[in-house]
Amino acid sequence: MANQLCIVLDFGGQYNQLIARRVRECGVYCEIKSYQTPLEEIKALAPDGIIFTGGPNSVYDESSPHIYKEIFELGIPILGICYGCQLMAYTLGGEVSSCVKSEYGKIEINQTGGLLFKDVPQKNVVWMSHTDFVSKLPEGFKVTAATDDCPCAAFENPEKKLYSVQFHPEVTHSEYGKQILHNFLYEVCGFKGDWVMDDFIDTTVAKLREQIGDKKVILGLSGGVDSSVAAGLLSRAVGKQLTCVFVDQGLMRKDEGDFVEQTFTKLFDMNFVRVNCKEQFLKALKGVTDPEQKRKIIGTEFYNVFWDKIREEGDGGFFAQGTIYPDRIESGKGNKSGNGSTATIKTHHNMVERPADIQFDGVIEPLGDLFKDEVRAVGEKLGIPHDLVWRQPFPGPGLGVRILGEITEDKIKVLQEADAVFRDEIRKSGIEDQLKQFFAVLPDVRTVGVMGDHRTYDHLIAIRAITTDDFMTADWARIPFDILAKVSNRLTNEVEHVNRVVYDITSKPPGTVEWE
Repeated sequence: MANQLCIVLDFGGQYNQLIARRVRECGVYCEIKSYQTPLEEIKALAPDGIIFTGGPNSVYDESSPHIYKEIFELGIPILGICYGCQLMAYTLGGEVSSCVKSEYGKIEINQTGGLLFKDVPQKNVVWMSHTDFVSKLPEGFKVTAATDDCPCAAFENPEKKLYSVQFHPEVTHSEYGKQILHNFLYEVCGFKGDWVMDDFIDTTVAKLREQIGDKKVILGLSGGVDSSVAAGLLSRAVGKQLTCVFVDQGLMRKDEGDFVEQTFTKLFDMNFVRVNCKEQFLKALKGVTDPEQKRKIIGTEFYNVFWDKIREEGDGGFFAQGTIYPDRIESGKGNKSGNGSTATIKTHHNMVERPADIQFDGVIEPLGDLFKDEVRAVGEKLGIPHDLVWRQPFPGPGLGVRILGEITEDKIKVLQEADAVFRDEIRKSGIEDQLKQFFAVLPDVRTVGVMGDHRTYDHLIAIRAITTDDFMTADWARIPFDILAKVSNRLTNEVEHVNRVVYDITSKPPGTVEWE
């Protein structure tokens, strides 16, 4: 039986995926659709609830995204957030005006009741981000929350099951945001909470067995979270019919290739093929210093090796990918969102175009409906080791983008050793769970140093650690000085050719998480 469905209609808001994730965290299956989705398609999907996202536009601008009035007559509960709140009021005959005083950041609201605010204190802090506000409510609506500068911070028409909030309940800065979303889903929409990972595994395995039958499956295994969990699901479904091809280009972290091989050969019933091709990559990268050129070469060589191995193994059967839901949305291959443009935002390494001479019966994406946190939950339930399931984001080109300048075998070794020392010290310190990402970088810099009685002229190592909720913005982590001192001492004493250590204290923006 299909899960109950909540639809998030996207009006170009930066938090569209975050809203969907929060809904799923409440035990409700959710999909993101464009605001341009035809009414008949929405009817056919039969959602039990709809959420309008925020967006950067003004509803009174004719070129801004708008919505057909008929959606409010379907009898389906609707929650409007920020721009979605203003759009509901505007479409139903209310008025939206420019703020005399805009609200940004944490703001205290005073709520006066209603299902949306069940178990929420009368005064609580929410996250605001708006320059327009609802200045006149549509007929049949009443205000349920206000701030000093926003008279309609929330309003509702309970008879028609229409609710709106000017703030963002989906962000962690809204104290009771999750409770408010939970109230909409359970108190207003009547969801039962049938989105459970155990059910997902059983249902997906059954579907995979039916779809694959007695045919074989080929999966490119990077050692990352997504492809690893996809491999675990496919292995549980079809066992030895699955062949995982692991391309080890020599740009992984220290001992990581061996760890991946040992994990999948011992844990799962599958054919595991490891291709060691470091020399091929080093040859192709010789003399190259431009970061974009390095990325292109690494990507091209990776798939050259991968497809050559597939030709050896023989094509046919199914081709599996570790594509997850955000990949499909951001690549323009999922549902159109925002302003409705189908332009690709970015190309993902796990959404691969196949050469014309290689034929498969179809493509399988067992994780195509999941967010990253859900993928991790599935991985844990499949018994994949914690270190792999909670592996931090790692760039597709591997250490190739953490070695500035030309990539050489000697530099790879220095960075692998330095990164291993840094990671080991962070684990020992007990602060690992506080950091979303931490790693070492090898800039193309040599510095003067003194070791013993000798002058040295050797590598500088930069270390980077960040905290973030969503990776759209990030702050540098305030690692205690005593821990940094231990890291620096170990790096300069244990890693050959390192005589200086610096700590990157740049936030995002203006910097990025990676250096290249």
